[in-house]
Amino acid sequence: MASDADQPILVASGIYKRFNALVVLDGIDFAMRPGEAIGVVGPNGAGKTTFLSVLVGAHRPTSGKVRFRGDDVTRLPAAERCRLGLARTHQVPRPFTGMTVFENTFVAASNGGRFPRTEAYDRCIDALSLCGMLGIANRRAETLGLLDRKRLELARALATNPVVLLLDEIGGGLTDKEAGELVDTIRELRRRGIAVVWIEHIVHILLQVAERLICMDAGRVIADGSPEAVMSDRAVIDAYFGEGTP
Repeated sequence: MASDADQPILVASGIYKRFNALVVLDGIDFAMRPGEAIGVVGPNGAGKTTFLSVLVGAHRPTSGKVRFRGDDVTRLPAAERCRLGLARTHQVPRPFTGMTVFENTFVAASNGGRFPRTEAYDRCIDALSLCGMLGIANRRAETLGLLDRKRLELARALATNPVVLLLDEIGGGLTDKEAGELVDTIRELRRRGIAVVWIEHIVHILLQVAERLICMDAGRVIADGSPEAVMSDRAVIDAYFGEGTP
């Protein structure tokens, strides 16, 4: 009999997404195991962010189903999926302005995670500590630089106590040193058993975390496997650099 660890925790089946006549997702099938780290790559316009939005409930698919922890969540809004353990970060950080770093994180824990006040406080302290932000917990969010805004975005997601965390280009715009610090944080999340789906254009930092790589192009998955196999796949090379590239 298969153990729970062998059963997929997040599954998308036959996902199509259209915006009027524009087909953005064209028959995506996807499954991930508990604790797995999956990197998602592909050229601009491949549908990567839209796919994450469908998984998390920000967009409803035109057709197809999403199952999380064995349940059909296709029609559940993002807030309900978050409370079940499915959280995300955004490519462009979206902190609540006029609020401190701590207050931003507390809102996520108490509303996104629906934790009572005392537990929400503890969740905030843990998330901010993990992201290296305790020392600036009382700073206003709008005064933060790019690295700290990205750290806050991650801390808010962590405060909801996710089982699966979806990251959308969280490394974009960071220096190599800052990206390395981010990789260390995500490795710690993996040690805690959190499954990660990470869209990233900076492939060399993605490969430090991902054990499996998916490449998308034109709304379809064109490769899925080990990072080495995917990055050497002819279809992937053609998608990034054009057909006929040596």
